[in-house]
Amino acid sequence: MSPEALRRRMAHGNVYTSDKVDAALSNYFRPGNLTALRELALLWTADRVDEYLRKYRGEHNIRSTWQARERIVVGLTGGPEGRTLIRRATRLAEKGAGGEVLAVYIARSDGLTAASPKELAVQRTLVEDLGGTFHHVIGDDVPTALLEFARGVNATQIVLGSSRRRTWQYVFGPGVGQTVARDSGPDLDVHIVTHGEVAKGRGLPVARGARLGRSRILAAWTIGVAGPACLALLLTHVDADLGLANDMLLFLALTVAAALLGGFLPALASAAAGSLLLNWFFTPPVHRLTIADPKNIVALVVFLGVAMSVASVVDLAARRTHQAARLRAESEVLSYLAGSVLRGETSLDALLERVRETFSMESVALLEREDEVEPWTPVASVGPHPAARPEEADADMPVGDRLALALSGRVLPAEDRRVLGAFAAQAAVVLDRQRLVGEAEEARKLAEGNKIRTSLLAAVSHDLRTPLAGIKASVSSLRSDDVEWSEQDRAELLEGIEAGADRLDHLVGNLLDMSRLRTGTVTPLMRVVDLDEVVPMALGGVPDDSAELDIPETLPMVEVDKGLLERAVANIVENAVKYSPGGVPVAVAASALGDRVELRVVDRGPGVPDEAKDGIFEPFQRFGDAPRGSGVGLGLAVARGFVEAMGGTLGAEDTPGGGLTM
Repeated sequence: MSPEALRRRMAHGNVYTSDKVDAALSNYFRPGNLTALRELALLWTADRVDEYLRKYRGEHNIRSTWQARERIVVGLTGGPEGRTLIRRATRLAEKGAGGEVLAVYIARSDGLTAASPKELAVQRTLVEDLGGTFHHVIGDDVPTALLEFARGVNATQIVLGSSRRRTWQYVFGPGVGQTVARDSGPDLDVHIVTHGEVAKGRGLPVARGARLGRSRILAAWTIGVAGPACLALLLTHVDADLGLANDMLLFLALTVAAALLGGFLPALASAAAGSLLLNWFFTPPVHRLTIADPKNIVALVVFLGVAMSVASVVDLAARRTHQAARLRAESEVLSYLAGSVLRGETSLDALLERVRETFSMESVALLEREDEVEPWTPVASVGPHPAARPEEADADMPVGDRLALALSGRVLPAEDRRVLGAFAAQAAVVLDRQRLVGEAEEARKLAEGNKIRTSLLAAVSHDLRTPLAGIKASVSSLRSDDVEWSEQDRAELLEGIEAGADRLDHLVGNLLDMSRLRTGTVTPLMRVVDLDEVVPMALGGVPDDSAELDIPETLPMVEVDKGLLERAVANIVENAVKYSPGGVPVAVAASALGDRVELRVVDRGPGVPDEAKDGIFEPFQRFGDAPRGSGVGLGLAVARGFVEAMGGTLGAEDTPGGGLTM
């Protein structure tokens, strides 16, 4: 129900009895409370519906998408075009009610991440700032993994960027965008977004991209072993006699192709098979492994040498590319770590998430123990089912005797452990920094508490004892039988007792208010009121002619706690009257500024320098030559605390012509 409908039902007596309706409507069942509760209820219901939907689809093995609301999956490659895709997907989501954006990066299960860790961090921050979520998924087949993720989250749209591959690279097959669009089916809309990086290429591959995939190695062995046999079969059934030299060049082409695809071993197999087939089918005497013409022997030897040399050079170039790519990936990771140290970043979860993305792991945990005999306890972790002990992890990196970084997901190659060691050392540094910051904060609070206690003792020792001494002297005088007091003398002594008691009440009240503010026990009861109901009551503690009030009748109502606002205004006005010159009243005026109301208390006193304006709001601070008997310096501190507790602000500025305006 809407808040207005529920309040109407309450006003008609459908919820409470008539004697409780007014109190309920003015206290808890206000439009603001009901609106907040309604939003919480709707969010809770939406979460339960989503949970039931996922459960139902899983139990019934439903793979198609149910388009209950727009969920847009953004496929990221780690390239600079990802920012454009995220913003485009956000605009698409804003067109429909309740749209969600889920950015996903698909990482292969081998080697260091192919994307720049720095660029991925920027894109993660961007999508989270725009209200979306970032996901890291491991999958060797990028289109399949992307479609499985999209269907798993019940997505309705997929946003991909136009391919960065150059034109000639399409001979190796369609890109990810074309494959996803082809296999998405009728339940998923695929948007291909153009960007500034189209057809510019991916640049140098990093370690993971440089490694040879299973399908590529299989293709290399197929060409290296079955290719020569098929070529020999084809040449033996062709009537045209190409000559031994041309036959050798054809077999050499297969060897080069095998070397380009799979490296040295497939090329070696291709060279061996090609030389045997050339000898058997094309070198006289045919169908025998003997060679009659010495020239043919030289030709076969040259063929085998060239094939081996080409395979070796291609394999060496692939290895060098692999090493250069790995070093580039490692340098980017180490550069990120060095930059995080210089920037003083202290988020341990963000660092562990970077480890998980870099090494394509399912989960990462930082474990700690007190000594070698104590059990391990997790300090922080990311990902599902993190390891509870280093022995349970697929890869671990110790940091001294008390810390260890545990990774789950796959066995880590030895060449990756150098970078992992740098991450582990950085995790230990971040952990120590977090604890030092916490200890420094505790020390600061203790120092502040000690300062307040010292100031409180000084205040009690003088400012509270002074009125107590005056009260005691007056009472002792009245009870004395040695002096016959006149009625005027008695009235003056009683007036001194009353003034001392009022002063004590004011000081103790401020001390209790400051204690409540320090312990966080001030809970405002917010209600909509008129300022002219509160401010005049706050002026009761000052003489009638010491303040001038100007609150327009057209001023909008404000949502405040009447008691806290009255105490705050009273402290500010009393402070202004104390410092104003005699005969000059303090001006208290209110005005509306946009959706806020501003209450200004203006005095014509000595004013406060700019560098001291913030200091006057500190507890136990009295500016200038304030006499010791003028209070403990808590009035403005309590006033600011009460105003900020109600969601307002209290500041000081110079009064034109001299004085201070609060």
